[in-house]
Amino acid sequence: MSFVKSKKPTAFDWVNYSLILLISLVCIFPFLYVFSVSFTDPEVYVPLRFYLFPEKWSLDAYQYILSTNSFLNAFKSTVFITVVGTALNLIVSFTFAYGLTKRTLPGYKLIMGFVIFTLVFSAGIVPNYLLIRELGLINSYWSLILSSLTNAWSLIIIKSFLESLPSELEDAAQIDGCSDLGVFWRIVIPLSMPAIATFTLFFAVAHWNTYFNALIYLTDSNKWTLQVLVKTLVIDSNSSAAAGAGASDEAVMPQETIRMASIVLSMLPILVVYPFLQKHFAKGVMLGSVKG
Repeated sequence: MSFVKSKKPTAFDWVNYSLILLISLVCIFPFLYVFSVSFTDPEVYVPLRFYLFPEKWSLDAYQYILSTNSFLNAFKSTVFITVVGTALNLIVSFTFAYGLTKRTLPGYKLIMGFVIFTLVFSAGIVPNYLLIRELGLINSYWSLILSSLTNAWSLIIIKSFLESLPSELEDAAQIDGCSDLGVFWRIVIPLSMPAIATFTLFFAVAHWNTYFNALIYLTDSNKWTLQVLVKTLVIDSNSSAAAGAGASDEAVMPQETIRMASIVLSMLPILVVYPFLQKHFAKGVMLGSVKG
């Protein structure tokens, strides 16, 4: 019976460990500062002072911002866009990708060529805006949902994943009299749960973090998404929207605690969902990237 001696860390290893630790701390400290300021009691908060941990814990900033109409409207808008957009993304992407796995599909090469073309070239901001305007979707949530129903990268990854599934299962189902839609719903979808979980989070994070499109397509501040409102609170604190959210009312609450609380609230839903879907990432994406 042989034993493999463990290799002692070298100076190079220690240097790598130190650099990784330093980079990790640099990434963690801003989050700690944001959380610390957001939970700091307004009575003891001192501007321009670094807080690693709150001197006195308080939920006043969260209670205050959750009582404002601006934040609640932005939260509702973002939840609607995320839920509806993610559901439509999954439906369109997986049905489209499943069709692309059938090389006997009429016009397969042409359709696949269009997909690859959009992977390399895009119309640009102005043509996209003109298209949304001509469709009458300006200042509508559907301008954010329909303009990002799918993308070439997602289609190629999902297509590769679906092609890695055993084709014998589909053949057996068709022999038993199952239609193409039945095969897709009863065979393909259950086997695609890792990929579905992975792309659910990809699409949900993309919709939740929607900023630029919301900024140019939504003209009504009552329909703004969370990211647009948070940008307004953090950067444009003198604007009317920020004042409506309470950012300019220093007598009631310090501006900085309001800003940090809004940032935490905008990150919290994704931070809560992420751990439950993280285990599917490597399995869902790697299965679609390798085909033997």
